[in-house]
Amino acid sequence: MTANNPLLQDFDLPPYSQIKPQHVEPAVDQILKDSRAAIAKLLEHQQANPSWDGLVLALDELGARLGRAWSPVSHLNAVCNSAELRAAYEACLPKLSEYWTEMGQNKPLFDAYDALAKSPAAASFDVAQQTILEHALRDFRLSGIDLPAEQQKRYGEIQMRLSELTSKFSNQLLDATQAWTKQVTDEAALNGLTDSAKAQMKQAAETKGLDGWLITLEFPSYYAVMTYADDRALREELYAAYCTRASDQGPNAGQNDNGPLMAEILDLRQELARLLGFANYSELSLASKMAENTDQVLSFLRDLAVRSKPFAEQDLAELKAFAAEQGLNDLQSWDVGYYSERLRQQRYSISQEEVRAWFPVDKVLSGLFAIVQKLYGIEIRELKGFDTWHPDVRLFEIQENGQHVGRFFFDLYARANKRGGAWMDGARDKRRSADGSLISPVANLVCNFTPPVGGKPALLTHDEVTTLFHEFGHGLHHLLTRVEHAGASGINGVAWDAVELPSQFMENWCWEPDGLALISGHHETGEALPQAMLDKMLAAKNFQSGLMMVRQLEFSLFDFELHATHGDGRSALDVIEAIRSEVSVLRPPAYNRFANGFAHIFAGGYAAGYYSYKWAEVLSADAFSKFEEEGVFNADTGRAFREAILARGGSQAPMVLFVDFRGREPSIDALLRHLGLSQEAA
Repeated sequence: MTANNPLLQDFDLPPYSQIKPQHVEPAVDQILKDSRAAIAKLLEHQQANPSWDGLVLALDELGARLGRAWSPVSHLNAVCNSAELRAAYEACLPKLSEYWTEMGQNKPLFDAYDALAKSPAAASFDVAQQTILEHALRDFRLSGIDLPAEQQKRYGEIQMRLSELTSKFSNQLLDATQAWTKQVTDEAALNGLTDSAKAQMKQAAETKGLDGWLITLEFPSYYAVMTYADDRALREELYAAYCTRASDQGPNAGQNDNGPLMAEILDLRQELARLLGFANYSELSLASKMAENTDQVLSFLRDLAVRSKPFAEQDLAELKAFAAEQGLNDLQSWDVGYYSERLRQQRYSISQEEVRAWFPVDKVLSGLFAIVQKLYGIEIRELKGFDTWHPDVRLFEIQENGQHVGRFFFDLYARANKRGGAWMDGARDKRRSADGSLISPVANLVCNFTPPVGGKPALLTHDEVTTLFHEFGHGLHHLLTRVEHAGASGINGVAWDAVELPSQFMENWCWEPDGLALISGHHETGEALPQAMLDKMLAAKNFQSGLMMVRQLEFSLFDFELHATHGDGRSALDVIEAIRSEVSVLRPPAYNRFANGFAHIFAGGYAAGYYSYKWAEVLSADAFSKFEEEGVFNADTGRAFREAILARGGSQAPMVLFVDFRGREPSIDALLRHLGLSQEAA
C-alpha cells in the first residue's frame, strides 16, 4: 500500500485527484509510527546537549511530513465531502489527537526544549527562534506537562473526545444545510428575485432532475430569497429553516441536532480549563492571545456596545418607519434583509444586485493583484495544468523581482458537499529545511460565491468582493512571510486575536475610489464604474453599520460569556438570550437556534475568541489610517506594513509589530470613524 499511496510520496503540490479515502488511514498510521520512532531516537542524542537543528528543526521536518499528508485530506474533507472520505478523516482524528497529546506531555522532550532555551547558544538565536522556544514551553504547560499522570491521561481523553465532537458538529451542520430544499414550480412565487438568482435556482433544479427552481440553504440561495423575495411567507419559511439548522426546532427538528454536542463540548472545555489551573475556558483561551485577561475583553466589547447601540436603535427605527410606509407594521427577523435592501435602494438609488454587473470575477482578481503589486511590489500570475479537486479551482503564483515567493489556490464558488463560509488555510509553510533548501509557502483560499450561470462570468456583489479581499489578506500573511522557521512562519505563532489584522486591513481597498477603479468594470462593456454609482456606493458604505456592529458584538459576547460562565446552570440558549437583552435591538423569534450553527466556536478555532474580529478591526482601522494620511497607494507605507506585519509572522508579539509600523499603540477612534459610529462621523 505504501508504494501506491500518494500521501506517502514526496510531492510539490498535492496530487488531489489521486487521493482516495482508502489512502488516508494507512498513511497517517505509517507517519505517526515513523514520527514516534524518530522522536525517541532524536531524544537519545538531544536531551543532554540539545541544539536547534537537532531538536527544533528535526521536529519541524517530522511535522512537515505529517502536514504534507494530513493537510490535503483535511482540505478535501471541507471542500469535497463524501461519506467515505468523512469516515476516513474521522478515523484518524483520535489517532492524531493522541499523538499531539503525547508530544505535549513528553517530559524528556520538554526538558530538551527547556535546556535549549537556557543554553549559552540561545543567546545567539534570532528573535523568531527565541519566540518559538518561549511559545513551545508555554504550549507544553498548556498540554498538561506539569500534571500528575492520572490528570495527564484525562487531558488526553478530553482532547480526543473534543476532536471527535467538533468534527461531528461540522458534519451535522453540513448535513442539516443539505437536508432542506424547496422546489418552486410557479415562477410568481419568486417575484422580486434577480434574474441571476433565478438562473442559479433553475440550474440547481436541473442538476437534481427537477422542474422549475430549487431553493437551498447554501448561502447564495438563502441570501437571494431573504434580500429580494417579495413573498413574505417564503422569506419566513426559509428563515425558519436556516436559523434552526442542526437543532431541536424548525422543519427538520431533531435531525442532526447539535444541541447535545454543544453541551458536551462546553463541559469538556470547562473541565480542561480547570485541569490546567484556569477558572474557565475563556481564561485558558487568553493564555496564548494578545488580550491580557477576561475583564479586558469584556470591557472592550461592552464599551463598543454602549457606543454602538444608540446608532443601532436609530437604524432600526428608520427601518421600521420605512416598512410601515410600505404597509408592514410588525417588522420581523425575516423582513430585515428585504426592507433594508429596499431602503438602501430608495435612499441611495443603488442595490447590491445592480452593483454586481460591475464586478465580474476576473476583473476583481486582476484589480486585487494590481493593488497588492502597488502596495508590496509583488507580481501574480495564473498557472495552468495542475492537479486539483474541482474544475473551478485556479492556481496562482506570487513572484518578486522574477523570483518565486509562493502559490495559492482559489476555490471561489458554492456547491454541494462543500462547507459553507470563507476561509484560508496554509497548505504548506515557508521554512528552511534540514538540507538548507528553502521551502516556499502554499495557501488554499476558499469562498462560497454564486457560480457563473448561463454563459455569463461569475458576478460578485460588493459584499462578496470584500470577503475575497479579506481572505486574500490572510493569504498574504501566510505567503509574504520572511521568517524561515516553521513555528513563526506566516500565521504560525500569531496570537489569534491579531490574526485578523491583515485580512480586515485588505478590505479597506474595496471602498477606496482608486481601489474600486481597479477592481470594477462592466462585464459586458468593460466600462468603468460610473462616478455617480461610485458616489452612491460610498454614501451607502455605513448604511446600517450600527445594526451590523451590535450583531457582531452579540456573537462575540455570547461566545466569551458562554465560555467564561459555563457551569453556572445556564444553557447556551439562556446565555444568548441574556446577551440579546443587553446589546440587541431586534429580538429573533423564540425558535431561533443560531448557536447550533455557530461553527466558528464549536468547530473552528474561535472558541472564546470570536471577539478577535472586533479586536483586530481596531488594529486594522488604525493601521489603514496611516495610509489615509500618506496615500492609499503609497509604496513606502505599503512596504513598511509588509515588513512590520506581514513579513514577520509570529516572530514577535503583535503589539510590538503594530507599534513598529504605526509608531504608537492602537486607538479605537479610527474604527468608530470608519463605521460612522462616532459623534464626529455622525
